[in-house]
Amino acid sequence: MRINRRTKLMAEIPMSSMTDIVFLLLLFFLVTSTLVNPNALKLLLPRSTGQVSGKATVSVSIKHHLEDDTFTYHINGDLNPVPFNMVEPDVKQLLQGEKEPEFAIYADESVPIGEVVAVMNIAKRNNYKVILATRPE
Repeated sequence: MRINRRTKLMAEIPMSSMTDIVFLLLLFFLVTSTLVNPNALKLLLPRSTGQVSGKATVSVSIKHHLEDDTFTYHINGDLNPVPFNMVEPDVKQLLQGEKEPEFAIYADESVPIGEVVAVMNIAKRNNYKVILATRPE
């Protein structure tokens, strides 16, 4: 004798919870993707072997004087320091007429990154390329 079941098994999977999870993942990736690409300055860093693809015509050196915690700026290795507010006009004057203007930044190891970024902002404002000089290892 065969017994028939009154309840039938349903082969469905509820999709409402799945759509909630997909929606939350979508929101998570949208929010985190905006944090991945912060506004940063693009730098042309030379290789440690001393080979540089381009030769900068102008150099800006930042010297940190530890005894009185001051900074001096020197353009093209000149021994006479230039005040920071005169660095941009002097660099503009030296780089005017260049097809691809670029300059190198030479900074002491003790110079805070804020001072280096201030000089990099000069390049960003004027669409110059920047080479951050390093010493070979």
